[in-house]
Amino acid sequence: MIRREAERVVAEAVASGCLERGPAARLAAGIADAYVREALLEGAFESKRRGKGELVSVARNVFVPLTNLCRDRCAYCTFAKLPDSPEAHTYTPDEVAEVVSGGVRSGCTEALFCLGDKPEIAYRSHREWLGRRGFETTAAYLVEGCRVAFEGGLLPHTNAGILTAEEMTALRPWNASMGLMLEASSPRLRQRGMPHYYAPDKDPGLRIRMHEEAGELRIPFTSGILLGIGETSEERVDSLLAIRALADRYGHIQETIVQPFHPKPGTPMSAAEPLADVEVAGWVALARLLLGPEMNVQAPPNLAPDVLELLLRSGLNDWGGVSPVTVDFINPEAPWPTFRELRRRTEAAGQRLVERLPVYPELLLRRSEFFDVRVREAALRFVDEAGYVRSRADGAKVEAA
Repeated sequence: MIRREAERVVAEAVASGCLERGPAARLAAGIADAYVREALLEGAFESKRRGKGELVSVARNVFVPLTNLCRDRCAYCTFAKLPDSPEAHTYTPDEVAEVVSGGVRSGCTEALFCLGDKPEIAYRSHREWLGRRGFETTAAYLVEGCRVAFEGGLLPHTNAGILTAEEMTALRPWNASMGLMLEASSPRLRQRGMPHYYAPDKDPGLRIRMHEEAGELRIPFTSGILLGIGETSEERVDSLLAIRALADRYGHIQETIVQPFHPKPGTPMSAAEPLADVEVAGWVALARLLLGPEMNVQAPPNLAPDVLELLLRSGLNDWGGVSPVTVDFINPEAPWPTFRELRRRTEAAGQRLVERLPVYPELLLRRSEFFDVRVREAALRFVDEAGYVRSRADGAKVEAA
């Protein structure tokens, strides 16, 4: 795609608020070209400005990896451990409470629960561990963990892999939101030799169905794509369009994450070449144009720390969850920026950093049917009239009281 055509296609997308598949695929094919990428950045920033103004949000959270046992074996993952690994760990309720207490003292508002998929299916030792505590499944134990976090003063957001409608229903009274990265909508990535071959829960049909069930249950939901695990540019476009279709149908997709894959030592994909940061910014921009000015588009700042200013030009309006207490257990090699640094660099780019809860203001303030009454009442005690966390100095404690 030549520069003039790229500028025209992007301008039309900004004007209409919607980029369709054909033009998106052509832009995606040229995203490594600096001229095409610049057109994408300019258009995406204008789209973001029209939908979100100058605001860029961030959630202050703690990361609770309830268990790092998982039945899946993704070719790029170091989070999942085998039961006999010295690093394998499942948190007790007391350990959850301790992490939550530290989060409350540090002014956090969110407890992010992230854990492996259905380890009780693969590991008898984990089934026995659960059974001794009166639980049949990890998902049932997760409900207890979320209860502990909620009653300890934080709002849980659960990302636990594939959950059934019944399991999400059981979690809903204790969660402000839930999520599942779509990662990629192409079943090709589950073929032999591909990154999800040994990961039955990464079947895109299963993941899309969970998105649908969350929509039917009216649960505020996070989705997203993972860049650079073997998918083509057209498959990335199709993944973003699948997320858009779910959002249009159910109205529950509150944010879409555009996350780059980072190769990790000791994994089958350790030698894979990650996307350059400039291309990641181009894909954030394309996501904004495909998803429209009202979608909350997120890029994790710890995965591209040298180019935050470039990402701020790409149409994102959210940095995701950043913790002053815990590491990113999925990407432990990538430290979080401090809130002071994040605010300084966001404001230097002419934008304004605001803190949000695990649920965004547009759902919290306008769509009460998306929440258990108790959860919504607790969430409202954290926020101002605009739905963002009440103003405070970095590190100050905020009470939901």
